[in-house]
Amino acid sequence: MWLTIPNLFTFVRILMTPVILLKLAHGEFQFAGWLFGGAALTDLLDGAVARRFGGETRTGQYLDPIADKFLLSGIYIGLAASHAVPLWIVLVIFGRDLWILLLAGFALRFTSFRDLQPSRWGKASTFLQIMTAVAVMAAEAFHDGVLAEICKGLIWAVAVFAALSGTDYAFRGIAWLRHRSSAVGATSVDLRGSRE
Repeated sequence: MWLTIPNLFTFVRILMTPVILLKLAHGEFQFAGWLFGGAALTDLLDGAVARRFGGETRTGQYLDPIADKFLLSGIYIGLAASHAVPLWIVLVIFGRDLWILLLAGFALRFTSFRDLQPSRWGKASTFLQIMTAVAVMAAEAFHDGVLAEICKGLIWAVAVFAALSGTDYAFRGIAWLRHRSSAVGATSVDLRGSRE
C-alpha cells in the first residue's frame, strides 16, 4: 500500500514546492523561509514516522529523494528568478544533477553496478546548497549586508562542491569498471589454467 502517513508528508512537501518557488520569485523571502522550514519538517516527520511505526514503502523510498531534489531545485529557481542568486549557479547545480542522473542511468542500463548511494562529496554538496539557500533567504529578508557578502562566498563554494561531487561520482564508476574488468580477466586466466 503506497498511501501511508510518511508518503502523505512527502506529498505535502512536493505540493509546497511550487508555492515556495512563487513566493521567492516575488521577493517574499521571509514567508518563503517559513514555508521552507515547514517543508523541512515534513522531511523529518516522514522518516521518523516510517521508522517508528514501520510505514516504509518502496514508493516512499523512491519518492522521498525525488521530493527533496524537487524542493531544493525549486528554491534555487525561485532565488534566481528574484535575482537573489546568479543564474549560473542554478545551471551548475542542474548540470551536476543531470550528470549524476546520466551516470546512474548508464550504470543501471549497461552494468551490474548498483551502489548508487550518495557519496560524502555528494552529501556535502547537498548540505552546502541547503545552508546557502537558507543564508540567502535570510540576507534578503532582513537586508543584512554582511550576510549578503558571506552568501557570495557560499555560492562559489556551492559551485566548487558541485564540481567535486560530480567528478567523484565519475571516478567511482571508473574505479568499479577497472575492478570489474581486472576481476573478469583474472577469472578467465584461472579458467584457462584449470583446463590445462
